[in-house]
Amino acid sequence: MMNFKKYMRQYYPAPKGYTEWAQKDHIEKAPVWCSVDLRDGNQALVIPMDLDTKIEFFKMLCEVGFKEIEVGFPAASETEYVFLRRLIEENLIPDDVTVQVLTQAREHIIRKTFEALEGCKNAIVHVYNSTSFAQRQQVFQKDKEEIKQIAVEGAKLLQKLTDEAGQKYRFEYSPESFTGTEPEYALEVCNAVLDVWKPTADRKAIINLPSTVELSMPHVYASQIEYMSKNLKYRENVVLSLHPHNDRGCGVSDAELGVLAGADRVEGTLFGNGERTGNVDVITLGMNLYMQGVDPELNFNDMPDICSKYESYTGMDVNPRSPYCGALVFAAFSGSHQDAIAKGMRWIETKDPDHWTVPYLPIDPTDIGRNYDADVIRINSQSGKGGVGYILEANYDLMLPKKMREAMGYAAKDLSDHLHKELKPDEIFSLFKQKFENVKEPLTVNGVHFRQLEEGRIEATVHAKYGDGDWIDCVAEGNGRLDSVSNALKSAFDFEYELDTYQEHALAKSSSSKAIAYVGITKPDGSSAWGAGVDADIIRASIDALVTSINNR
Repeated sequence: MMNFKKYMRQYYPAPKGYTEWAQKDHIEKAPVWCSVDLRDGNQALVIPMDLDTKIEFFKMLCEVGFKEIEVGFPAASETEYVFLRRLIEENLIPDDVTVQVLTQAREHIIRKTFEALEGCKNAIVHVYNSTSFAQRQQVFQKDKEEIKQIAVEGAKLLQKLTDEAGQKYRFEYSPESFTGTEPEYALEVCNAVLDVWKPTADRKAIINLPSTVELSMPHVYASQIEYMSKNLKYRENVVLSLHPHNDRGCGVSDAELGVLAGADRVEGTLFGNGERTGNVDVITLGMNLYMQGVDPELNFNDMPDICSKYESYTGMDVNPRSPYCGALVFAAFSGSHQDAIAKGMRWIETKDPDHWTVPYLPIDPTDIGRNYDADVIRINSQSGKGGVGYILEANYDLMLPKKMREAMGYAAKDLSDHLHKELKPDEIFSLFKQKFENVKEPLTVNGVHFRQLEEGRIEATVHAKYGDGDWIDCVAEGNGRLDSVSNALKSAFDFEYELDTYQEHALAKSSSSKAIAYVGITKPDGSSAWGAGVDADIIRASIDALVTSINNR
C-alpha cells in the first residue's frame, strides 16, 4: 500500500465567511492577462530557448494580444539580460505593451535588474520573496517579522531606484508560496509592502498571489483570494493578480474561481507549459470565456498557427486532446455524435444562424482557424451513417437518401476496420464511387428507347445482357420511364425486387452540370440494395442507378 499517512494538510484556509464567489455563476469580463511564457515557460524547458527564438516568441505574444509580458529574470543569467537589452535597444516593444521583469527581494539582484531596464518605456518590476510556513521553517530559518522585513526592504529599494531613474515603473509584489502561507500573515506582508508604495489611481500596484504549488482544492484558493481582496489596503488602487500552477491539475479552476473571488489579473502561459505540471493555461481560460459569450481580449483566430509556432519555439508538443487547440478536440468518431453534429449544423444553417448550439461542439471550430471537414467529422470503424453522409454532402455535394447513408456508413466502417485506419474524405468518396456509382456488372444496359402510350404510360425497350449471356432486347411498360425499364429487366432476367426509393438532385459543385440519381430496391428477404448514377442526362443517371442497385443485390 502507498504510505498516504505521511501526508498532512499543507495549506491554511481563509477565515470563515469569504464565500461570496460561490454565488456567482459566470465571469463577466476578461481579466488583465500577463504572459509568463518567456520566464516560467522557458525555465521549464529541457533546452531553454535561445535569444533569437525568444524574440520570435515575444513577437507572437504581442500578435496574440498580450499587453503585459514577463520577459524574464535579467539578473539570473546573461542570456536573460541580453534578451531584455535587445528588446529595448532594437525598439521591439510596442508602445501599448508593458514588459515585466522578475527579481528576488535581494539588493544586488534588484540593482542588476534596474541596469537591464535602462531606457525601457513601460515596465513592471516584479519583486518576490517566499512567505510560506515550510520555507520560513526549513529554507530561511527566519521568523515572520524577519521574512516581512525582506519584503519591505525590497519594496523600498524598488521605489528608491525608480525615483532615481526618473521613471514611473509599476511595481508588483508576490508572497511566493502564498498557498502554503497563513492568509492573515500573507495579508500582513502585502499590506506592509503597499504602505511603502502607496499606490495611486494613475500608478496602481500589483499584488500577485501565486499558487506556487497547488496544495488545496480550488474553492479553498478562491476563499483565500476573496479574503485578501476584501482586506488589502489601498484596494481601489491595487490590481489583484493570480499566478496558478497546476500540481493538482486544477490550475484553470483555481484561476476561474479566483477571478470570481475578486482577482483582476491572471499570469499564465500558452498551453500551460511551466514548472512541474505547468502553469495555468491561458488559451483554455480565454477560450472558456469566449464560449460563454465574453470577449477574451486575446486573438486566437488562427490556433493552428499558434500551435505550430509554439511547438517550433519550445520543442514541446501540443497534446492532441488539449482543450480548444489539440488536433483531436473537435473530432467526432462516434456514430451517434457525428449524427447529432451533422443535424446541429443543418439546424443552425437553416433555423438559427446567429447562435451556436451544435451538440458536442462547445464552439464553432472555424472561429479559431479549424474546419469541419478535416477536424470535426472523422471516420473510422466506430463511425456511423451521419458522419459519412455529412462528409459526402459537405465535400462532394452528395445528399444520400437516409437508408442509403446507412448502407454507405456500414461500407465505410467495414473498410476502416479492415484497413485499421481512419478514412480521409477522398477515400470515402472513392469507396462510394466504387460500391454505389455506375456499377456495370453483371447486368449491363447498352441502350434504352421509350415510347409514349395512352393514359401517360411509357413503354421501354432495353438492350441489355446479364453476365456472360447474350445481348437481348427486353420490352415492358410502366407508370414512368424508370418503372418501365425496371419492369423490362425483371421480366427478361427473372429479377425479384421492388423499386422502393428514387431521389435525384443536381451536383452544384460539378463543373459539367451533371445530376445524380439514387435508387433503392427491396429484395424478397426485405433487405435493400442501393445504386447511384451520375450523368448530364437525369434519365440516363436514373437508369445507371437502377442497374447499380440490381448489381448490388
